[in-house]
Amino acid sequence: MQIQSYEEWELKEKLPPRYEDSNKGDYGKLLLAAGSRNMCGAAYLAGKAAYRSGVGLVYIYTEECNRVILQELLPEAVLITYQPERWDRSQLETALQGITAVAAGPGLGKSTCAGEILQTILKNRLPKVLDADALNLLASHPQWYKLAQDSFVVTPHPMEMSRLTGIPVKEIQEHRSKIALDYAREHHLVTVLKGSHTVVTDGLDEYINNTGNHGMATGGSGDVLTGVIGAFLAQKMDLFEAARLGVYVHGLAGDTVRKERGTYSMMAGDIADRILYGIE
Repeated sequence: MQIQSYEEWELKEKLPPRYEDSNKGDYGKLLLAAGSRNMCGAAYLAGKAAYRSGVGLVYIYTEECNRVILQELLPEAVLITYQPERWDRSQLETALQGITAVAAGPGLGKSTCAGEILQTILKNRLPKVLDADALNLLASHPQWYKLAQDSFVVTPHPMEMSRLTGIPVKEIQEHRSKIALDYAREHHLVTVLKGSHTVVTDGLDEYINNTGNHGMATGGSGDVLTGVIGAFLAQKMDLFEAARLGVYVHGLAGDTVRKERGTYSMMAGDIADRILYGIE
């Protein structure tokens, strides 16, 4: 069944509720596994977008070399750092305790250590969204699908989808809905095939998004989307709803930036700053 894109007037009623008598613990805890050497910006953008999407607390699990930069860029986040050459699985397993959702992949890298991190996350039953390097690792190790005990969300752009499926990008673009649906059904997960009119499907239902613009075709935009979806998962939305609402909200923020400054100079940080802008 095809589900129509949201209308802007519906947004407030679809968002996770807020309460006058509440604290940060009421709005979820997201663990974001992101950022390797020279790629801490991806962790920053995803973490900031998660906070803009209403999550109570963001824990960024990242390489030690990113600590100082991220503490300065996003002091609201709690940092849990590791040394790749001395990586300890138990540290990550401990960090996952008490978390309500996981987002993994932005700037994570494709090292042996990154692979171990992804496998540990896949084995954990928390709701999760995978993007970027997490998808590239999964494409290189398809046997890892079997590690996951529950469904999860993936957010590939067409090239990442090509790596995951072995289907050429041109064919993917010509048959976006069918390929996304088939992939979701085969692996029992929620697929977000990014691009103009992003397709979101759980293998049964399909959502076609109507927000967003070509100014969002810029480095880091996908990291922002990962943070939004992760935040909604942490606030206990189900996978399909978190994915499609996340795509809608992300595109709506891009459309707000377009009105303010146009498309040529749009940056991912601009999009993150306009996530749910003005929503009470």
